[in-house]
Amino acid sequence: MSADTQNQSLDQGRLAQDFVKFAVDAKVLRFGEFKTKAGRLSPYFFNAGLFDDGAKLARLAEFYASRLLASGIAFDMIFGPAYKGITLASAVAVELARRGRNVPYAYNRKEAKDHGEGGTLVGAPVAGRVLIIDDVISAGTSVRESISMIQAAGATPCAVSIALDRQEKASEGGVDADWSAVQFVERQLKLPVCAIATLADLLQYLKTNKDAALGEHFARVSAYRERYGV
Repeated sequence: MSADTQNQSLDQGRLAQDFVKFAVDAKVLRFGEFKTKAGRLSPYFFNAGLFDDGAKLARLAEFYASRLLASGIAFDMIFGPAYKGITLASAVAVELARRGRNVPYAYNRKEAKDHGEGGTLVGAPVAGRVLIIDDVISAGTSVRESISMIQAAGATPCAVSIALDRQEKASEGGVDADWSAVQFVERQLKLPVCAIATLADLLQYLKTNKDAALGEHFARVSAYRERYGV
C-alpha cells in the first residue's frame, strides 16, 4: 500500500467515525429493537429524516461532499430520488458549490404533473454523468427507478452516494441472499457506491467509545452483523 493510499484510508476512517458520532449525537442513529423492511429485528436504526434542522442538514452535506470529493468519482450533476433524496441532493449541491464545485441538480416527483412544465423531473436538465444521492440502499428499488429515469432522459447514471452502508444481506421473498443491496447495485447494476460510513465503522465506534452506555450496544450490533452481515 502506497503512502498516499494509506493516508487516504486513514482520512476516510476518521471521516466515518466523525459521521457515526454526529449521527448518534443527532439521535438519527438509535439503538434498541427495530423491525426492518425484511422483517428482521435490528438493534439499531438509521433514520435520515431526523436530520431535521438547518444545522444538522448543513453538517450532513459536509460529510457527503467530503466523501464524494475524496472518492475521485467523476460526475456532471446530482440526482435526488423522491423523497429523501430531494433534500439531500439540494443540500449537497449547496455544499459542493461552497467548496468551488458548482454542479446542477435535479429530482423526481412521485406523481407526474399535468400542468405547467409537466412531467416527473424537476430542476436542471438531466444530462451527462449523473450521481444519484440517497440515504441508504435497502433493496435497490429506488436506484433502479432512478437509473430508468436518468437513462430515459438521455443521460448516464455513474455512481450512487449514500450515508450508511448497512452491509446486510438482502432479502428475496423472505429468504436471505448471499449479497447486500449495495453489492447488488455494484455488481448487477454496475454502479460504484460511495458510502460515508458502514456497519463496520459503527461497530468500531461502539467498541472504542468511552461511553459505557454506548459500549453496551456493541455485543448486540456485532451479533446482528454475524447473523445477517456480508
